[in-house]
Amino acid sequence: MARRMVLGYGGVLLGVVITALGVSFFLIPAKIAAGGVSGLATVVYHLTGFPAGVTMLLLNVPLFILSWRVLGSMFGARTLFGTVALSAFVDLFNRWATAPMTEDLLLAAIYGGVLSGIGLGIAFRFGGSTGGTDMAAQLLARFFPTSVGQALLFVDGAVIALAGAVFGLELAMYALLAVFISAKAIDVVQEGQNYAKACLIISDHPEPIGQAIMQQLERGVTKLQGQGMYTRQGKEVLLVIVSRMEIAAIKRIVASIDRRAFVVIHDVHEVLGEGFRRLPDAAGPQ
Repeated sequence: MARRMVLGYGGVLLGVVITALGVSFFLIPAKIAAGGVSGLATVVYHLTGFPAGVTMLLLNVPLFILSWRVLGSMFGARTLFGTVALSAFVDLFNRWATAPMTEDLLLAAIYGGVLSGIGLGIAFRFGGSTGGTDMAAQLLARFFPTSVGQALLFVDGAVIALAGAVFGLELAMYALLAVFISAKAIDVVQEGQNYAKACLIISDHPEPIGQAIMQQLERGVTKLQGQGMYTRQGKEVLLVIVSRMEIAAIKRIVASIDRRAFVVIHDVHEVLGEGFRRLPDAAGPQ
C-alpha cells in the first residue's frame, strides 16, 4: 500500500512538473492562453503582472472545495496535491523563464501543447489531476442540462475568447491549436500509440483461416458468433490482434483460403496481455 501511494504521488508530481514546463516556458511568455485555469492565469499575468501560479491556486482551491461538497470524493487527495503542486511549479519556473524559449508563436503553441498534454496525461494515469476546468465542467453539468464534454468545451472556449479580446485574434487561434495538441498528447499518454491492429474476419471457412493464423503467426484467434441481418444466417467471426508488420501476412493468409472473405482492419490504441505489453501491477499507473 505504501509503495503504491509513493508511486502514485510520484507519478502525479512528474506530470505536474512537465505540465508546468510547458506552461511557464512556452505558453505564458507567448501570451497563449490555451483554455482552462492556466489560460485565465496567463491573461491576468500579462494584464496585471500578478503571479500566474498564485492566480491558478486562488481559482482552483474554491473550485476544489465546491466540487468536494457538491460532487463528493471523486476529487480526492491526489487532485488537491496536483493542483497545489502545479501552481507552485508554474511560479518557480516563471522565475527562470526570463526570456521566451522561442519567438515563434507556432513553436510555442506546439511545444507548450505537447508538454502540458504529456504532463496532464501522466497525472491522469496515476489517478491525479490538476483541477481547473475539469472541476468547473463537472459543476456546470450538475446544475445545467449539458454534458461534461459540452461544459468543458464551453469553459475552455470562454477563456480563449477572453484571450482573443485581450491579446488579439491571432493569439486566440494559436491558443486553439495548443488546446488541440494538448488533447492529442493526453490521448497518446493515456491510450498509447496506434501500434497494433484489430482484424475482424467473416468467412465461410473460419476454421482453416483461424488455424493458419495461429500456426503461421502464432497469434491467438477468438471466434465470435454473428448473424447476417439480411440472410438471417449464422456467421462465425474471427477476431485477431496483430502488429502493423503482420497485416500483410493476415491478408495473404485469408486470401489464400477464401478470396470472398470480408475483412475489417482498424487501429487499436493499446493492447495488454499475452504477446503484447504486460498488464501493469497494482502499484503502477491506473
